[in-house]
Amino acid sequence: MNGSKRVLVIGGGIGGIQASLDLADGGVEVILVEREPSIGGRMIQTDRTFPTLDCSSCVLTPKMVEVSLHRRINLLSLSEVVEVIKEGGGFRVKIRKNPRYVDEEKCTSCGRCAQVCVLAGRIPKEFDEGMGRRGAIFLPFPQAVPQKYLIDPESCLKLKKGRCKKGPPCVDACEVGAINFDDKPRLLQYQVDAILIATGFDLFDPIGKPELGYGRYPEVITSLELERLMAPNGPTGGEIRLGDFHPRSFFFIQCVGSRDRTVGAPFCSRVCCMYTAKHAYIVKERVEGAVVYVSYIDVRAHGKGYEEFYRRLQDLGVYYLRGVPGEVYKDAKGLIVRVEDQFSAQVREVATDMVVLACGIRPRRGMEKFFSSLGIETDDYGFIKTDPMTPFKTNIPGVFACGVVTGPKDIPDSVASASCAALACVEYIS
Repeated sequence: MNGSKRVLVIGGGIGGIQASLDLADGGVEVILVEREPSIGGRMIQTDRTFPTLDCSSCVLTPKMVEVSLHRRINLLSLSEVVEVIKEGGGFRVKIRKNPRYVDEEKCTSCGRCAQVCVLAGRIPKEFDEGMGRRGAIFLPFPQAVPQKYLIDPESCLKLKKGRCKKGPPCVDACEVGAINFDDKPRLLQYQVDAILIATGFDLFDPIGKPELGYGRYPEVITSLELERLMAPNGPTGGEIRLGDFHPRSFFFIQCVGSRDRTVGAPFCSRVCCMYTAKHAYIVKERVEGAVVYVSYIDVRAHGKGYEEFYRRLQDLGVYYLRGVPGEVYKDAKGLIVRVEDQFSAQVREVATDMVVLACGIRPRRGMEKFFSSLGIETDDYGFIKTDPMTPFKTNIPGVFACGVVTGPKDIPDSVASASCAALACVEYIS
């Protein structure tokens, strides 16, 4: 591309990663802003993809590494866009880079600091949905990009109380002197020609459906928590268990926080049917003699190979029960799911060891104010409105969007929309 053009990409999930690589390969300078310590988004938390059951990390981590090495991509992790001002044909943006308290230039990721941390193994690990444990200084996950440690200021005794033992053990353990407790937020300013928003999604908090028992019974977990239990780099090394409890029967509840007007979400999240099918398959694969039920409203297996995968599950003996559970409770037998079987028009009570809630998709929390400040239109549920004929263009010229920020999508659709949005950016700035 003739001339130096620059695009700001907000969000480092699979959509933001794909868009950044496409833009950079097309000759565009990219500033990739990610508010978490590492890029990877939700996809890196998953064990496998559906319907091929490919290893998620094997697909995503090469792209993450490519982002970190690409000469046209400036990756800013632990960063947030705080201001965008329209100037001429482009934008002036201010970005706050939050402190890592570990010098990224010096850190070799040896891990000695984490080994000697006085809080090692005592703090819930975000990457494992709180089921694993970490210290105050930690690497988010083994494949993190950037591959640099950071200190959690909410946990670190030195940062919270001003003192950790006679001197923080991490400082003595770090041979390259990378620990910096005086690190401060930095305000960076850039001029960009276009903005591409790929901020991804959050999942519905099932606390909002108290009748399903989440937060009350430890054997009621979310689909993402099950993903972490299934993952080889998860808290149990891929073994499906809670502590010493090894469940043998499973009840999957679909559409938790989707197609449900009582929680303000009448829309379909598009991925729950298939990721539940994937989970049921893996349970059957790993737990000998597992009994698996799936309650559903409708099975929406719309993608390539999806219907065939659903049929395979039925051949494996997974029981699909059409109906919406009204209650999950516990008695002497264990967990009981009370559900109407719409085919027999009877209420059934199914005993099970574990209940897994397929939580629906929500727009990323905390983005409403940012969208409003830019004048970006959103729909009734908080997803960005786009042009029906060009579903990556927002109502603001020069601002594009891709992935789940415009509405629920699976991974292939998110990647496709990212590439389309990247091409639209190139056309706009050319």
